[in-house]
Amino acid sequence: MVDLKTEAAYEANAERYSEDWLEQPPPDDMYALLMRHFVPGGKTVDVGCGNGRDAAWLAQQGFDVTGYDASPAFVAVARKTFPWVTFHVDRLPLMESVTAQYDNVICETVLMHLPADEIAQAADRLWTLVRPGGVLYVSWRVTEGADLRHDDCRLYSAFDSAVVRAALHEGVVLHEEDVTSASSGKRVCRLIVRRPG
Repeated sequence: MVDLKTEAAYEANAERYSEDWLEQPPPDDMYALLMRHFVPGGKTVDVGCGNGRDAAWLAQQGFDVTGYDASPAFVAVARKTFPWVTFHVDRLPLMESVTAQYDNVICETVLMHLPADEIAQAADRLWTLVRPGGVLYVSWRVTEGADLRHDDCRLYSAFDSAVVRAALHEGVVLHEEDVTSASSGKRVCRLIVRRPG
């Protein structure tokens, strides 16, 4: 499950983190990738949706989107800020309440908050959410060497991208990059994979 100290930090500071993210430039580089590779208008799930910003953007582009986050406080913020989108509480690596499969799955900068020994299980679970012919977008903040813990106690696990790729059985890689995010200014790895079908 999401590291408990990380979850507590988000739960206690959801409003402040949300304000910070909404003040950042929008992640237009990511949005361009989603528009290029996602199934247009498809049934979409945002896993680890935070304050709902990206789910709301997807909904505005015509996607049928639902957001999930581990933090009840974030889900409350998302529901208040973007009332036209549906949000629920659930968390990786299990996502126990989710039984559907989706045309599009997005998991934006979430995996690194899990303990490193749960990354493979979480990636495998994300892959099970993708229906045949569907697309997974997954990204994470890159931490080199040892795990790091931010001053506010958020965990940033160090793990090899091969751990994620190995879980995406027979997936067709549409895009892979290690870049500095135009929105956050942080180094991120992005992987977009289509499930054959």
